[in-house]
Amino acid sequence: MFRLMRMVVVSNLVQAALDVQTFCLSKHWEFCFIGGIANARWGQPRYTEDADVSLLTGFGNEAVFIDALLSRFQPRRSDAGEFAIRARVLLLRHENGIGLDVGLAGFPYEEATVNRATLSASKDDFAGLRICSAEDFIVYKAFAGRDHDWSDIEGVLQRQTDLNVSIIRQELPWLLDTKGDDGISLARLEALLKRYNHV
Repeated sequence: MFRLMRMVVVSNLVQAALDVQTFCLSKHWEFCFIGGIANARWGQPRYTEDADVSLLTGFGNEAVFIDALLSRFQPRRSDAGEFAIRARVLLLRHENGIGLDVGLAGFPYEEATVNRATLSASKDDFAGLRICSAEDFIVYKAFAGRDHDWSDIEGVLQRQTDLNVSIIRQELPWLLDTKGDDGISLARLEALLKRYNHV
């Protein structure tokens, strides 16, 4: 029964992600998937019920993107538009019930992440989706820094053998500085890179 339920969730997640991608492409928007979908491509997949998208909006024109998305997808809160302006994430729901977290990207690192994203050519459930690089996935996860984020990072380091660690070392330190990290996260990541022979 659990396997059947998981298959249904994955099928719904893929459909929701494809619909978001089709909509963004129709608008000629720049975007990529991050979060659980990226983990399924690069690391050890784990159960997820949401599709996380980084949408390059820049600053000052977010309302255009928000209004367009709200015309296509259902909001998850009554003040979704106003909340998105404040928090820079638009909380939506696909008609099949899957949650859509659309991050309104505008910082140089976010733009670089979108530019480095590629279409997944793998034969897994998420083939054909535009997904962030493994390196950027690691950066996002190290920045978030929760226990399951570090577990996700280890999954990527175990599976991927040709990571460009210079991207990680270039992008992560200043991001950690923005939240006042005292260097522990960077040291922890360096230890993992060494453990899994990414030098």
